[in-house]
Amino acid sequence: MASLPWQVIVVLGPTATGKSAFAMELAADLAGRGIAVELISADALQAYRGLSVGTAKPGPRERTRLRHHLIDVIEPHQAFSAGEFARRAAVAVAEIEARGALPILVGGSGFYLRALFEGLAPVPPVGADVREALRADLRAHGLCGLVRELRGVDPESAETLAPGDTQRVLRALEVVRATGRPLSEWQRLGTEGRLERRLLKVGLTVPRAVLYDAVEKRARRMLERGWLAEVERLRDSYLPEHARGRGGCSLGELPAFQAIGYRQLADHLDGNLTLEQALEETVRATRRYAKRQETWFRKEPRVRWIDPSKPGETERARKRIVEALVGGRPSEVAP
Repeated sequence: MASLPWQVIVVLGPTATGKSAFAMELAADLAGRGIAVELISADALQAYRGLSVGTAKPGPRERTRLRHHLIDVIEPHQAFSAGEFARRAAVAVAEIEARGALPILVGGSGFYLRALFEGLAPVPPVGADVREALRADLRAHGLCGLVRELRGVDPESAETLAPGDTQRVLRALEVVRATGRPLSEWQRLGTEGRLERRLLKVGLTVPRAVLYDAVEKRARRMLERGWLAEVERLRDSYLPEHARGRGGCSLGELPAFQAIGYRQLADHLDGNLTLEQALEETVRATRRYAKRQETWFRKEPRVRWIDPSKPGETERARKRIVEALVGGRPSEVAP
């Protein structure tokens, strides 16, 4: 791939902007010009087996047409960190390159992408006593109390995390309690594990009103396609095995089910919310998450932004990218 102006293409942006569709169409365009492509998911939730409808995971047809990586690689009870993503993604990039193909990373997990291309902070190890104390606080005061604490000691990290993301809230507090320095400060020092490649970063963005409408429509489509049945199936077949001996573990305590939508639908199945209430909470939480994603990605340097809501915009962007790759003229892809 040394002859191409970019070694990796990254398609990023908020949820519900059409990143996967854009990446698939770009891959087809490139294949028509003799450039083989493989996709790497940069979506933290698509890595989990069994979480398909609610993560908009590519289906069997898409995965037959085009090789995908980092989808269905871990179980719902396992934690999937930015460091683990970066390690696996770097391996996938190397394997794709060895086959003479072009890697396209696609997803909205901004911190995961930053971990891959900028490296991770060398955070000192956290002692077991700190972890145990935090988990005792979680049991005593609930996650809301820990989120309030995080906002006080590390507001930058608190702003980037979903309020229900127990795993990462605990991690951020572990670091500040153990080191006296916020996780966000450590992350700015990140240099370990950096993957050095020539990148084209394509960002998809739409007006806020369009995005919010797309979020609600997508959530309703997911319900029509069996999202609730997926959550129920996972709860009934998976939870009993891992709940034993955990003092009545709920679905929401498992790492994968801290995800927006899965948590709310699990509450519905437990009788705490009506289905419409679960949907409304899901839509509100997703809109807030999309707003945080947009804020995060707007700080990313050298992103070529396109608006899929404008007629013909994605087609023109794909054509410019293909011509730039084939002709070796990256300047033709305007920022």
